[in-house]
Order: sequence, then structure tokens, then C-alpha cells
Amino acid sequence: MSDSTISKNNNIQTVIDILAQQLGEKLKTGQSIREQHSHTTTMIEPQLPDAVVFADSDADIQAVVDVCARYKVPIIPFGVGTSLEGHVNAPEGGISIDMGQMNQILQVNPEDMDCVVQPGVTREQLNEYLRDTGLFFPIDPGANATIGGMTATRASGTNAVRYGTMRENVISVNVITPNGKEIKTANRARKSSAGYDLTRLFVGSEGTLGVYTSITLKLHPIPQQILSGVCPFPTVEAASQAVIATIQMGIPMARIELLDAMQIKASNLYSKLDNAEQPTLFLEFHGSDEEIKSQAELFTEIAEDFGGSEPQFSTVLEDRNKLWKARHDAYWAARSFRPNTKVIGTDACVPISRFSECITESQKDIEELGLVATFVAHAGDGNFHTQLLIDTKSETEVKNSAEYISRLNKRAIAMEGTCTGEHGVGQGKQKYLEIELGESVEFMRMIKQTFDPDNIMNPGKIFSLTE
Repeated sequence: MSDSTISKNNNIQTVIDILAQQLGEKLKTGQSIREQHSHTTTMIEPQLPDAVVFADSDADIQAVVDVCARYKVPIIPFGVGTSLEGHVNAPEGGISIDMGQMNQILQVNPEDMDCVVQPGVTREQLNEYLRDTGLFFPIDPGANATIGGMTATRASGTNAVRYGTMRENVISVNVITPNGKEIKTANRARKSSAGYDLTRLFVGSEGTLGVYTSITLKLHPIPQQILSGVCPFPTVEAASQAVIATIQMGIPMARIELLDAMQIKASNLYSKLDNAEQPTLFLEFHGSDEEIKSQAELFTEIAEDFGGSEPQFSTVLEDRNKLWKARHDAYWAARSFRPNTKVIGTDACVPISRFSECITESQKDIEELGLVATFVAHAGDGNFHTQLLIDTKSETEVKNSAEYISRLNKRAIAMEGTCTGEHGVGQGKQKYLEIELGESVEFMRMIKQTFDPDNIMNPGKIFSLTE
């Protein structure tokens, strides 16, 4: 063992000893708890932290940052662990801060349509709390993620085509930075020309610049009426072209999601549905009765032009839930479709004009490489997910899945898109970020080194500090 490794291990043990004295039972070092705070749905192996702190106050976070900064020990923020690219792994060990008990809704301002929450609040918890205000928080990445985790990965989801992503819906964050200072990036005003836009810097920073203590969010009025629908198409290309036409016509879709035939088959089996096993668009319109009626009629005309079947629509909650069930259960349906395999989810996003081409070429890759996969797309903003069902005991499948992910990312970038529309970079997509942004990544390194010269905040994520 080298002297540097001995010194590092001694530092970590010293930090654990100090935090045990300061925080008592809030600090855990058990193997099973550490394993729970390192799981990942990529092919990346879990990398365990040395200890987990269950923080329930700003003071707890401050204590961890102060001690870790003093001894140069890594800090890994943790929400509920739904991230997909190894974000919560601890490649250099260190202290995981579990934010689950930082789950207070601190302030709701109905007149201003905003709220302030702690980072451990989940999106479902927030919307349950807001129910009687006539407002809601629209970002829905599928999983019941924490607001802190969603902010860190710049999450989006099914409603993004109308309401935007976390980038558009976070007004301000309070952050404890690596030097132990707490900063606020903005006040609650809806616009500002005051200084650098630090809020946008911290949204999507994946825990590499600091630890959130509170987040101020935009809220939106609950729609007067919601109309949901499903519409099968003969091919993915036809469905994709219908999406492009719908967006270009300016129809204000709340959601427009695409499931391929394989995913529909998996969902039928898992959720006991009888949807036609064809590529299918799942739709949602928000507005007044007249607005949603005219929007649905216009979409129906577009669908007919591209060979779509007549859509099924409903405004009744129970019927809407049934129509959307295949989409909501997509991950679990895919997971059960091919037993004894691992689901590896990856995403890409391209300009809407290239969406059809990108997804159809990607399907051809899956067939050529002999893989089994389902496709689910947030089609309205050009973002789609491939859920690879991989037999991890098969060297060929593991190798070919890596080849597919490489082709997908490079194709999306070549189309002036991105290697990740919403999963984030984490550990898994770093080499593609370099391809996508080139010299801009060096500028990111400069920012990281300025904020965090000792590289204690979630090290090994987004990029390495050396090329």
C-alpha cells in the first residue's frame, strides 16, 4: 500500500470519527447501507462510500462539508438513488449525504406561483401538498425522484414539451460550497439582470459544485381540463413524422410520448392491457374545453395523414389513467419482458427535425447487433430512451450493448443533438461529452477547479480533471 493511500485512508477514518462524535446515530458505516447508497443501473460497478450521513438540517450538511474540506475527503450527495449514470457512486470513497430527511416544504407563495423546498422533497410529495392551492409542479421524470436530484441532473420528463425542464423551473438554489460557505444564487423575482446566472450553473452540476440546502421552484396552474389519448401507427417513422408535424403546427401539447411495438408488447403482458402491438403515441392536452377539443381535432387530422389509427380520447380520470398505463409502467414492463437480464437505460436528444431519422437508425442498430431493446420517447422534444435488456453473462451482448450506446451517442451528436437529454453525464457519458462540447469541457474544468480546488464534491462525475 502506497503512502498516499495510507494517508487517504487515515483521513477518511479521521473524518468518520469526528462526524460520529458530532452527529451520533446520523452517521452509518454498515455494509448494507453503504451498498444502498452506491447502486447504479448502468454497466458501471457499484463503488461504495465509506460512510453515510442521514442529514436532517442545514447544520448537518455544514458539519460534513467543514470536516471533509479540512481533510480533503469526498462528499457524494444522495437523493433516492434514481439516477442512471453512476451519479451516486463513490469512486474515491468518502461520505455520502442522504438528503431523504431534508424533506420540508418551507414556503408556498400562491400569488407568485412559486415555492421553496428542501432538497429531499419528492415531486409526488410536493404535488400532494399543493393540491388545494390550484397549483402544481409539472416536471415528471417518471420516478418519484427528489427535487434535489432532479435539480442536480437537470431532469425533465413527459411534461417538458409544454412546461420545460428543471432549467426553466428552478428560480434559485441555496448551496453549501466546498469552502463551507452557504450562498443563494438569486431572489424570487421571475427575471433578473444582476450578475452571472449562478442558478443555471448549479442546475445540472450533478453535485460537483456544492450541496443544495433549499430550492425555489416555479409552479403552474392546474389545467382547467385534461384530455388524454392514444394513437397507434404502422411504423415508428410514421409516428415520428406525425410528432414533427404536430410540433411544427404549434399545437401546445402537454405530453406526446412514443412507445415502439416491442414496448407495447411488454406493457400488454405486464399491465394486462390489449393495446395494438404497433408504435403508439400517448397524448395529453391541457386547457379549456374548447381548446383541448380543437387541439385534438387538429392532431387527429395530422395522424390520419401519416397512417395513424383514429385516436382514443378521454377526459375522465379513470379512463385517462388506463390510457396512460402502458407509458407509466414502461420501465417495469421492459424489466419483466426478458427474465434474468439487466435493464440498461440510455438516452439521447436531437433537434425535432432529426428525431424520426435518429430513432429509426437506432432501431436498425439494435437489429444488426442482435440485441433486445424497447424504445420510449419524449417525442415532442426529440428525446428518446433505449431500454436494453442485456444478459450480463453473455460477453457478446455486453460488448454489443456498449457498441450500440457508442453509436447512439455519436449519431445524436452528429445530428447537432446531445448524448443525454435528461439522464445526465455522471460516470457513463464522459467521453461523449468531450466529443459533443470539445473545448467547452476545459472551461467546465476551470470552473470546477475554482469552486472546488481539492475536488471533494462528487469527484469523478461529468469529466475528469485531467484530459
